[in-house]
Amino acid sequence: MVNYNRALATLITVFFFWGFVAASNGIFIPFCKSHFELSQFQSQLIDFTFYGGYFIGSVMLWLGSQLSGTDILNKIGYKNGIVYGLFISIVGALLMIPAVNVGSFSFILTAFFVIALGFSLQQTAAQPFAVALGNPESGAHRLNLAGGVNSFGTLLGPILVSFILFGAVGSANKEVSITSINTLYLILAGVFLAVALFFLFSKLPRVTTDEKIERGFGALVYPQLVWGMVAIFVYVGVEVTIQSNMGALLKMPEFGGYEESKISMFISLYWGSLMIGRWTGAVSAFSLSKTTKNVLTVVVPFLAFGVILLSNLLNGEDIGPLWIYAVCIAVLIAGFFIGAEKPAQTLLVFSILGVIAMLIGLFTTGKVALYAFISGGLCCSIMWPCIFALSITGLGKFTSQGSSFLIMMILGGAIIPPIQGYIADITNIHASYWVTVACFIYLAFFAVKVRSVLIKQGLNPDVTTSGGH
Repeated sequence: MVNYNRALATLITVFFFWGFVAASNGIFIPFCKSHFELSQFQSQLIDFTFYGGYFIGSVMLWLGSQLSGTDILNKIGYKNGIVYGLFISIVGALLMIPAVNVGSFSFILTAFFVIALGFSLQQTAAQPFAVALGNPESGAHRLNLAGGVNSFGTLLGPILVSFILFGAVGSANKEVSITSINTLYLILAGVFLAVALFFLFSKLPRVTTDEKIERGFGALVYPQLVWGMVAIFVYVGVEVTIQSNMGALLKMPEFGGYEESKISMFISLYWGSLMIGRWTGAVSAFSLSKTTKNVLTVVVPFLAFGVILLSNLLNGEDIGPLWIYAVCIAVLIAGFFIGAEKPAQTLLVFSILGVIAMLIGLFTTGKVALYAFISGGLCCSIMWPCIFALSITGLGKFTSQGSSFLIMMILGGAIIPPIQGYIADITNIHASYWVTVACFIYLAFFAVKVRSVLIKQGLNPDVTTSGGH
């Protein structure tokens, strides 16, 4: 059997940079707000264009396949899809340099949009491609591994970007130089190019499928999918908006009054929280004894927390204030045991925990409120596979179409952050976090509703799930 370990390793680097760039927005947004003197709503347009690019890219691919009656990605091949997507992202990264140099915020938004269009094509191609690089039976394990690397990218992104933009840790430098931004996006463009060239000249399998394209909107007759599309929209929106508005929250005196150059530790802890949950969720992907799974469910999240602490320590941060966050991780572990690997039950548990965490954040200030908001990352960490699995259960021949509709709902990351930004402008940034409470309440409702819907259809809502997005 052909060994594709090298190809898989290179493919996984693409997953890393999706997370790296997306999480880095948490550093770039407050910089743009200060540099361009933007309102909180305007600063959130970065997420609007970035996640909007994902949505537009998915819609374009779906419409093209519908109109032609051919799966376009299947026709060009998943390998070429990744290569084309990388080249599109290279164009976006290079566009960022003149955009920043001429000082045009709208030009910067355009560059973000182009980067995201490339990411959309890469993501649509890379996930089935990862499954094809080896035995189909172990495909889920490869996706879990890729998801874990993606989460590692979300952890390191804010730290490395902050270092490139603001210089050495502890520096009094609070201003971002144009040269630093040019360096950042030249590095990204160079890495994207290196990965694209490797894929272009590598002998990789031609991945195809005989699945027929289902025209129209037949999948929408299934209520679990319709409710699930809203759930994905809300889930991605709340996951993104918590950290996208956090830079403004951290500038408030009652939350520490931090400058942009000092917030990376908290942004990395938020994205690291998603990594903690996803690494823990990945334990269920392996055939292990119940005792071993239980032990790993306790050990893995603290190991992941150790990686977060070590990353920030090496970056010169004082990690002393972070140790108390272990209490939040203990609550996460309890949530996993209560969820019992059942997607509807797990989703309900973490949605309720999300509501509680956001309310604690709203009714307190200081470190207690900050860590409550950051723990929203722990609550979101396991939601993607739960929502996705429940939403496509029972769709039969419409499963592929339903999956495409769900991926389009990443649009929530483009819509909900600006809504919170607008509310922050007319009230204040702290009060704007009521938006996150509403999101977690809907996700709890979905967990109850979809279970009822599936039972009425004679389907099992308690199928085992694992991994993360």
